[in-house]
Amino acid sequence: MNDINKNDKYPAAVKGPKADLELMYIAEYLREKGYSIRELNDLPETESTRLMTEASQYASLKLAELESRARLRNEIHHVSDS
Repeated sequence: MNDINKNDKYPAAVKGPKADLELMYIAEYLREKGYSIRELNDLPETESTRLMTEASQYASLKLAELESRARLRNEIHHVSDS
């Protein structure tokens, strides 16, 4: 899943249980904008930084949404068990 290598401008800095999911959302955002993670290295610094910032914000939002849904699902399940 992780198509960022050590020579890229944006190395894989994310670690932990959600790292692959975060990278998936970043790649998804960039694809929607017509880019790939690897192509960021070929763009001017300002543009690649802007795109990566936007992609990171998108990924953070998607992860927060996922966590909120899981929390809500657990609360509903807990209430229905009571």
